[in-house]
Amino acid sequence: MSTPSLRPRVVVIGGGILGASTYAHLARGGADVTLVTAGSLADGASGRSIAWLNSSGDRTPEYHYLRLIALDRYRTWREQHPDSQGYLRFDGALKWAGEGESFRDTFAFERANGYDSIWVERDEVARFAPDVDPASVAGEGAIFNAGEGWVSLPDLIAALIAEAVADGATVVEHAGQARVDVVDGAAAGVILADGTRLAADQVVLATGPAVPAQLAALGVTVPDATPTAFVVFTEPVDAAVTTVLNTPRVAVRPTPDGRLVLDADWAEQSTSVADDGTITVPEESVAGLLEEASKVLAGHPTLTAARVGAGLKPIPGDGEPVAGPVPSIPGLYALFTHSGATLGLALGELAAEEILTGAPSPVLATFRLDRFAADAQDDAVATGAWKPVLQK
Repeated sequence: MSTPSLRPRVVVIGGGILGASTYAHLARGGADVTLVTAGSLADGASGRSIAWLNSSGDRTPEYHYLRLIALDRYRTWREQHPDSQGYLRFDGALKWAGEGESFRDTFAFERANGYDSIWVERDEVARFAPDVDPASVAGEGAIFNAGEGWVSLPDLIAALIAEAVADGATVVEHAGQARVDVVDGAAAGVILADGTRLAADQVVLATGPAVPAQLAALGVTVPDATPTAFVVFTEPVDAAVTTVLNTPRVAVRPTPDGRLVLDADWAEQSTSVADDGTITVPEESVAGLLEEASKVLAGHPTLTAARVGAGLKPIPGDGEPVAGPVPSIPGLYALFTHSGATLGLALGELAAEEILTGAPSPVLATFRLDRFAADAQDDAVATGAWKPVLQK
């Protein structure tokens, strides 16, 4: 007689960085794992991310720690994958404040937390970021974070998928909108758009901005602050740009094939959404991003848009990651976060470990779904709308 396999069966829904990373780490850990994606791999938020790897600015200690772990995992990946040098870089990042603002407090905060942060006077900019026009930098100077960098997520996702498949995992692309199959209150697998059922012991929901709606369909509420967003991919540029730039009017990072990726909050806010969900990006916003990027780059190169990537940018209601089991549905694990690029490798690893071992990770303790239920209860108490049940 053959011995039954004890390998846990896991289905991961979502072909972005969080889904791909969790899938690869589950396969590495010995799970019988299948990844399901509605369309192609990396065709959602991961395919149109500025993908700046950082823990810059003012964050909660727990979130900052998670991001530092995440940066460490990227450096490990780079050392273990020499071919990643083209799509994963740590050449530093430069940021400066807008008119009427100051980054001195930000610098002090970063230094107080031990973050690699250097104050750069305007006349020193060329030494740290020769690809930047010093005249575009704020008069007070700028912050240079030498340990920050960027990643091309489609390239990383392809590498993660290839490793998982080599470990015996399965990929189902173009499956349409899959949904969690809940039987007797627990996740029992996934139902594909064509009705095909994939049985599983565990299901991971990692569908980016679609997570809140998919959980809502299961009776689970997650506060959602997801906005519409877009990035511009330029045609290849002659200028040698290596530094990630986070400036008042544009963010810039290079790509493996010599292009630039651009975005900005003001540009995102100019988008409009039709009743059918179609996102319209004004031509003047695209032109504005190209102009603003040219202004900050040395030599002011002429930049031309090759394509625009528009869609939803996943952001939980309180800005902090959501990671962990869904308490009301045994067997279901959810991942929903901003900064999926930075968190991708580490969050996938930690999620896979929790699923395979059943042991909660202390690193993820503050990012659980049940924090929202606690917040709602606190709000109700404060307004008098909730009364505790007296125990007899």
